[in-house]
Amino acid sequence: MILLTGSTGFLGEFVLDELLKQGHEVTCFVRKTSNLEHIKKRNVKYVYGELEDYQSICEALKGKEALINIASLGFGHAPNIVGACEEMGVKRAIFVSTTGIFTKLNPDSKGIRLEAERIIKESKLDYTIIRPTMIYGTPNDRNMWRLVKYLKKVRVIPVLGDGTYLQQPVHVRDLAYAIVKAYKRPLSVGKAYNVSGAEALTFNEVIDRTAEALGKRVIKIHIPMKVSYGLLRAYEKVSKNPKLKAEQVLRLNENKDFSHEEAKQDLNYHPLSFEEGIKQEIKN
Repeated sequence: MILLTGSTGFLGEFVLDELLKQGHEVTCFVRKTSNLEHIKKRNVKYVYGELEDYQSICEALKGKEALINIASLGFGHAPNIVGACEEMGVKRAIFVSTTGIFTKLNPDSKGIRLEAERIIKESKLDYTIIRPTMIYGTPNDRNMWRLVKYLKKVRVIPVLGDGTYLQQPVHVRDLAYAIVKAYKRPLSVGKAYNVSGAEALTFNEVIDRTAEALGKRVIKIHIPMKVSYGLLRAYEKVSKNPKLKAEQVLRLNENKDFSHEEAKQDLNYHPLSFEEGIKQEIKN
Protein backbone atom coordinates (compact mmCIF):
# COMPACT_ATOMS: atom_id res chain seq x y z
CA MET A 1 0.00 0.00 0.00
CA ILE A 2 1.36 3.40 -1.06
CA LEU A 3 0.51 6.76 0.49
CA LEU A 4 0.38 9.43 -2.24
CA THR A 5 0.55 13.12 -1.41
CA GLY A 6 -0.31 15.82 -3.93
CA SER A 7 -2.70 13.46 -5.69
CA THR A 8 -5.24 16.16 -6.54
CA GLY A 9 -2.70 18.36 -8.34
CA PHE A 10 -1.83 18.44 -12.03
CA LEU A 11 1.02 15.93 -11.80
CA GLY A 12 -0.53 13.95 -8.94
CA GLU A 13 -3.53 12.88 -10.99
CA PHE A 14 -1.28 11.36 -13.66
CA VAL A 15 0.89 9.60 -11.06
CA LEU A 16 -2.24 8.17 -9.44
CA ASP A 17 -3.47 6.86 -12.79
CA GLU A 18 -0.06 5.32 -13.57
CA LEU A 19 0.05 3.58 -10.19
CA LEU A 20 -3.46 2.18 -10.65
CA LYS A 21 -2.68 1.08 -14.22
CA GLN A 22 0.23 -0.94 -12.86
CA GLY A 23 -1.92 -2.57 -10.17
CA HIS A 24 -0.69 -0.74 -7.07
CA GLU A 25 -2.91 -0.15 -4.07
CA VAL A 26 -2.98 3.54 -3.19
CA THR A 27 -4.29 5.78 -0.44
CA CYS A 28 -4.35 9.51 -1.18
CA PHE A 29 -3.43 12.08 1.47
CA VAL A 30 -5.72 15.08 0.85
CA ARG A 31 -6.88 18.32 2.43
CA LYS A 32 -10.52 18.79 3.36
CA THR A 33 -10.67 21.60 0.81
CA SER A 34 -9.30 19.45 -2.05
CA ASN A 35 -11.32 18.61 -5.15
CA LEU A 36 -11.72 14.82 -4.89
CA GLU A 37 -13.56 14.23 -8.17
CA HIS A 38 -10.63 12.47 -9.86
CA ILE A 39 -10.03 10.24 -6.80
CA LYS A 40 -13.67 9.31 -6.29
CA LYS A 41 -14.14 8.46 -9.97
CA ARG A 42 -11.42 5.84 -9.56
CA ASN A 43 -12.79 4.54 -6.28
CA VAL A 44 -9.47 5.17 -4.51
CA LYS A 45 -9.10 5.37 -0.74
CA TYR A 46 -8.21 8.74 0.75
CA VAL A 47 -7.48 10.21 4.17
CA TYR A 48 -7.64 13.81 5.31
CA GLY A 49 -4.60 15.57 6.66
CA GLU A 50 -2.22 18.51 6.37
CA LEU A 51 1.52 18.43 5.77
CA GLU A 52 1.80 21.08 8.48
CA ASP A 53 0.23 18.56 10.89
CA TYR A 54 2.87 15.98 11.83
CA GLN A 55 0.42 13.66 13.57
CA SER A 56 -1.92 13.53 10.59
CA ILE A 57 0.98 12.36 8.41
CA CYS A 58 1.90 9.68 10.95
CA GLU A 59 -1.72 8.52 11.11
CA ALA A 60 -1.93 8.33 7.31
CA LEU A 61 1.29 6.29 7.11
CA LYS A 62 -0.01 3.50 9.37
CA GLY A 63 0.10 0.21 7.50
CA LYS A 64 1.77 1.73 4.43
CA GLU A 65 4.80 0.26 2.67
CA ALA A 66 5.90 3.41 0.85
CA LEU A 67 5.35 7.12 0.34
CA ILE A 68 5.27 8.94 -2.98
CA ASN A 69 5.40 12.66 -2.28
CA ILE A 70 4.22 14.76 -5.22
CA ALA A 71 3.40 17.73 -2.97
CA SER A 72 5.83 20.62 -3.39
CA LEU A 73 8.98 20.64 -1.26
CA GLY A 74 9.01 24.42 -1.52
CA PHE A 75 6.82 25.04 1.53
CA GLY A 76 9.13 23.65 4.19
CA HIS A 77 7.27 20.41 4.95
CA ALA A 78 10.21 18.04 4.41
CA PRO A 79 11.11 17.72 8.13
CA ASN A 80 7.54 16.67 8.95
CA ILE A 81 7.30 14.20 6.07
CA VAL A 82 10.71 12.59 6.62
CA GLY A 83 10.27 12.48 10.39
CA ALA A 84 6.85 10.86 10.12
CA CYS A 85 8.17 8.20 7.71
CA GLU A 86 11.03 7.37 10.08
CA GLU A 87 8.75 7.23 13.12
CA MET A 88 6.20 5.01 11.37
CA GLY A 89 8.82 2.67 9.87
CA VAL A 90 8.04 3.53 6.25
CA LYS A 91 11.43 3.15 4.58
CA ARG A 92 10.71 3.53 0.86
CA ALA A 93 9.96 7.07 -0.28
CA ILE A 94 9.91 8.93 -3.60
CA PHE A 95 10.15 12.73 -3.52
CA VAL A 96 9.48 15.09 -6.42
CA SER A 97 11.78 18.10 -6.34
CA THR A 98 12.72 20.34 -9.30
CA THR A 99 15.66 21.23 -11.53
CA GLY A 100 14.90 24.78 -10.36
CA ILE A 101 17.34 24.17 -7.49
CA PHE A 102 20.16 24.66 -10.01
CA THR A 103 19.20 28.25 -10.84
CA LYS A 104 21.95 30.84 -10.41
CA LEU A 105 19.30 33.22 -9.08
CA ASN A 106 18.23 33.07 -5.46
CA PRO A 107 14.44 33.00 -5.07
CA ASP A 108 13.23 32.20 -1.54
CA SER A 109 12.00 28.76 -2.59
CA LYS A 110 15.48 27.69 -3.75
CA GLY A 111 16.91 27.59 -0.23
CA ILE A 112 13.85 25.76 1.09
CA ARG A 113 14.07 23.10 -1.63
CA LEU A 114 17.81 22.63 -1.19
CA GLU A 115 17.31 22.18 2.53
CA ALA A 116 14.53 19.67 1.83
CA GLU A 117 16.84 17.61 -0.38
CA ARG A 118 19.56 17.73 2.29
CA ILE A 119 17.11 16.43 4.92
CA ILE A 120 15.96 13.64 2.61
CA LYS A 121 19.51 12.59 1.71
CA GLU A 122 20.63 12.54 5.35
CA SER A 123 17.58 10.55 6.50
CA LYS A 124 17.33 6.82 7.14
CA LEU A 125 14.91 6.41 4.25
CA ASP A 126 15.38 4.40 1.08
CA TYR A 127 14.71 7.55 -0.92
CA THR A 128 14.68 8.51 -4.57
CA ILE A 129 14.48 12.15 -5.68
CA ILE A 130 12.96 13.07 -9.04
CA ARG A 131 13.74 16.53 -10.42
CA PRO A 132 11.58 17.48 -13.41
CA THR A 133 12.09 20.41 -15.73
CA MET A 134 9.08 22.53 -16.75
CA ILE A 135 6.02 20.25 -16.86
CA TYR A 136 3.38 20.49 -19.59
CA GLY A 137 0.87 18.23 -21.28
CA THR A 138 -2.77 19.29 -20.87
CA PRO A 139 -4.76 22.54 -20.61
CA ASN A 140 -4.37 22.16 -16.83
CA ASP A 141 -0.63 22.86 -16.93
CA ARG A 142 0.60 26.29 -15.86
CA ASN A 143 3.27 26.53 -18.50
CA MET A 144 2.80 25.68 -22.18
CA TRP A 145 -0.96 26.15 -22.18
CA ARG A 146 -0.49 29.87 -21.55
CA LEU A 147 1.61 30.06 -24.71
CA VAL A 148 -0.91 27.97 -26.66
CA LYS A 149 -3.82 30.23 -25.60
CA TYR A 150 -1.84 33.34 -26.49
CA LEU A 151 -0.81 32.08 -29.93
CA LYS A 152 -4.38 31.00 -30.68
CA LYS A 153 -5.45 34.64 -30.40
CA VAL A 154 -2.42 36.66 -31.54
CA ARG A 155 0.13 36.31 -34.36
CA VAL A 156 2.71 38.68 -32.84
CA ILE A 157 4.56 37.68 -29.67
CA PRO A 158 7.08 39.76 -27.71
CA VAL A 159 10.17 37.86 -26.56
CA LEU A 160 12.06 39.31 -23.60
CA GLY A 161 15.67 38.80 -24.67
CA ASP A 162 17.06 37.10 -27.76
CA GLY A 163 15.10 33.86 -27.24
CA THR A 164 18.18 31.65 -27.54
CA TYR A 165 18.10 30.45 -23.91
CA LEU A 166 17.34 26.74 -23.66
CA GLN A 167 14.28 24.98 -22.29
CA GLN A 168 13.51 21.27 -22.04
CA PRO A 169 9.80 20.83 -21.20
CA VAL A 170 8.80 17.39 -19.91
CA HIS A 171 5.42 15.86 -20.72
CA VAL A 172 3.39 15.07 -17.61
CA ARG A 173 2.75 11.46 -18.68
CA ASP A 174 6.47 10.83 -19.20
CA LEU A 175 7.19 12.27 -15.76
CA ALA A 176 4.49 10.15 -14.10
CA TYR A 177 5.98 7.07 -15.76
CA ALA A 178 9.46 7.93 -14.44
CA ILE A 179 8.17 8.44 -10.89
CA VAL A 180 6.39 5.10 -10.75
CA LYS A 181 9.31 3.34 -12.45
CA ALA A 182 11.68 4.77 -9.84
CA TYR A 183 9.46 3.41 -7.07
CA LYS A 184 9.61 -0.06 -8.59
CA ARG A 185 13.37 -0.07 -9.24
CA PRO A 186 15.61 -0.86 -6.22
CA LEU A 187 18.46 0.50 -8.34
CA SER A 188 17.05 4.00 -7.82
CA VAL A 189 17.41 3.97 -4.01
CA GLY A 190 19.68 6.75 -2.78
CA LYS A 191 19.74 8.52 -6.15
CA ALA A 192 18.44 11.80 -7.58
CA TYR A 193 17.37 11.95 -11.22
CA ASN A 194 16.91 14.94 -13.50
CA VAL A 195 13.86 14.16 -15.66
CA SER A 196 13.64 16.38 -18.73
CA GLY A 197 12.09 16.41 -22.18
CA ALA A 198 13.56 14.63 -25.19
CA GLU A 199 15.74 17.55 -26.32
CA ALA A 200 16.75 21.06 -25.35
CA LEU A 201 15.12 23.80 -27.44
CA THR A 202 15.64 27.54 -27.59
CA PHE A 203 12.60 29.58 -26.60
CA ASN A 204 12.40 30.71 -30.23
CA GLU A 205 12.11 27.05 -31.25
CA VAL A 206 9.45 26.40 -28.59
CA ILE A 207 7.37 29.24 -30.03
CA ASP A 208 7.90 28.11 -33.64
CA ARG A 209 7.01 24.48 -32.97
CA THR A 210 3.94 25.43 -30.93
CA ALA A 211 2.81 27.75 -33.71
CA GLU A 212 3.39 25.00 -36.28
CA ALA A 213 1.26 22.60 -34.25
CA LEU A 214 -1.48 25.25 -34.25
CA GLY A 215 -1.09 25.75 -37.99
CA LYS A 216 -0.16 29.41 -37.56
CA ARG A 217 2.63 31.72 -38.64
CA VAL A 218 3.90 33.87 -35.80
CA ILE A 219 6.04 37.00 -35.75
CA LYS A 220 8.49 37.28 -32.85
CA ILE A 221 9.51 40.74 -31.66
CA HIS A 222 12.64 40.57 -29.53
CA ILE A 223 13.05 43.15 -26.78
CA PRO A 224 16.66 43.34 -25.49
CA MET A 225 17.02 41.85 -22.03
CA LYS A 226 18.44 45.02 -20.44
CA VAL A 227 15.57 47.08 -21.85
CA SER A 228 12.99 44.51 -20.68
CA TYR A 229 14.52 44.38 -17.23
CA GLY A 230 14.62 48.16 -16.89
CA LEU A 231 11.02 48.60 -18.06
CA LEU A 232 9.74 45.99 -15.63
CA ARG A 233 11.71 47.48 -12.74
CA ALA A 234 9.94 50.78 -13.44
CA TYR A 235 6.59 48.98 -13.81
CA GLU A 236 7.02 47.29 -10.43
CA LYS A 237 7.55 50.67 -8.76
CA VAL A 238 4.26 52.12 -10.02
CA SER A 239 2.10 48.96 -9.82
CA LYS A 240 0.74 47.57 -6.55
CA ASN A 241 0.18 44.15 -8.11
CA PRO A 242 2.53 43.69 -11.12
CA LYS A 243 1.59 40.84 -13.43
CA LEU A 244 5.20 40.44 -14.57
CA LYS A 245 8.34 41.14 -12.52
CA ALA A 246 11.87 42.08 -13.51
CA GLU A 247 13.29 38.92 -11.91
CA GLN A 248 11.21 36.86 -14.36
CA VAL A 249 13.22 38.37 -17.23
CA LEU A 250 16.40 37.02 -15.65
CA ARG A 251 14.74 33.64 -15.11
CA LEU A 252 13.50 33.51 -18.69
CA ASN A 253 17.01 34.19 -20.00
CA GLU A 254 18.62 31.40 -17.97
CA ASN A 255 19.32 28.05 -19.67
CA LYS A 256 17.16 25.22 -18.33
CA ASP A 257 18.53 22.21 -20.19
CA PHE A 258 19.32 19.04 -18.22
CA SER A 259 20.51 15.60 -19.26
CA HIS A 260 18.19 12.70 -18.39
CA GLU A 261 20.79 10.08 -19.36
CA GLU A 262 20.85 8.51 -15.88
CA ALA A 263 17.04 8.22 -15.86
CA LYS A 264 17.25 6.64 -19.31
CA GLN A 265 19.73 4.03 -18.07
CA ASP A 266 18.11 3.21 -14.72
CA LEU A 267 14.41 3.83 -15.39
CA ASN A 268 14.09 3.01 -19.10
CA TYR A 269 13.00 6.62 -19.58
CA HIS A 270 12.35 7.63 -23.20
CA PRO A 271 10.37 10.88 -23.37
CA LEU A 272 8.17 12.20 -26.15
CA SER A 273 9.55 14.77 -28.54
CA PHE A 274 8.25 18.27 -27.87
CA GLU A 275 6.57 18.30 -31.31
CA GLU A 276 4.52 15.23 -30.43
CA GLY A 277 3.79 16.38 -26.89
CA ILE A 278 2.54 19.83 -27.86
CA LYS A 279 0.40 18.34 -30.64
CA GLN A 280 -1.24 16.07 -28.07
CA GLU A 281 -1.81 18.98 -25.70
CA ILE A 282 -3.47 21.08 -28.42
CA LYS A 283 -5.56 18.14 -29.63
CA ASN A 284 -6.79 17.33 -26.10
